[in-house]
Amino acid sequence: MLYREFGSTGWEVSAIGMGTWNIGNQWGELDDATVWATVREAFDAGMNLYDTAESYGIPNGLSEMRLGEALAGIRHQIYLVSKIGHWGQRTGQGVPYTTVDMIRMSCHASLHRLRTDWVDVMLCHVADIEDPSIFLEAFEVLQQRGKIRVYGISTNDLDVLKRFNVDGNCSVVEVDYSLLNRQPEEAFLPYCKENNIAVLVRGPLRMGLLSGKYDLETEFTDTVRERFNPGGDQREQYERDIAGVERLKEVVEPGEDMVEAALRFVISHSVKPVAIPGCKSPEQARMNAKMGERELTDAESATLRGALDG
Repeated sequence: MLYREFGSTGWEVSAIGMGTWNIGNQWGELDDATVWATVREAFDAGMNLYDTAESYGIPNGLSEMRLGEALAGIRHQIYLVSKIGHWGQRTGQGVPYTTVDMIRMSCHASLHRLRTDWVDVMLCHVADIEDPSIFLEAFEVLQQRGKIRVYGISTNDLDVLKRFNVDGNCSVVEVDYSLLNRQPEEAFLPYCKENNIAVLVRGPLRMGLLSGKYDLETEFTDTVRERFNPGGDQREQYERDIAGVERLKEVVEPGEDMVEAALRFVISHSVKPVAIPGCKSPEQARMNAKMGERELTDAESATLRGALDG
């Protein structure tokens, strides 16, 4: 596993971490034993960063609860990232994040579910936030009290990131970036590099599409990707993504080879991102970790770009 300096934090973080949206049953049912084994296999394979959020899981918070259980005994050896901003929205009882106390209580609730006294990174999960001042004030309070070490935001919008970094205190950003979504390369990632903001990459496998296993006939049954089905609000984007995957198949075999290409493409960017693909089994965790052993050569990256742009 490659390890890299994580922005201005001074931490050495694995190039591949574990995203835990998948372990909360939104991507299909998992039992507790499988979740525990998956989290521990990721650790044994070299991952030392885990990403979660208060809203992940059915019910809300299940991913944090399961992750907290699985990290017992190794919490001090890993970097833990969580996010505040979408609690209860799926069930129509969203929390109003309008006061410092509300955000502070949300953080304490996450710490309780995670069975820890602190998180290393807390992110604002409101990707389109207009005025981040309440989050910034709350995160400063939580940092002063030792509940979070650093903070940042999850967003794809550079203007939002700049507003959140108005005082230069945004240490980490989480952004959607993949072979199928290279838009952050234009201005977003260069801004992060210029300002020494650590980058977490969500969606490096484009919700699994970059495994090459899916096509236009696939019917998704999980609650996250059912929007890709005919009539869903993400169907047009899904069709564009599948077209891109078909072009990639001209230069790389679907399956593990395509996963390898996709993850290594992301971690090879000069900003030195940390990719956080999800996984639902120890086997997937081990495979993802293996992809963090090296970056792509310039020639390999050019071949992938050429397939998509040709």
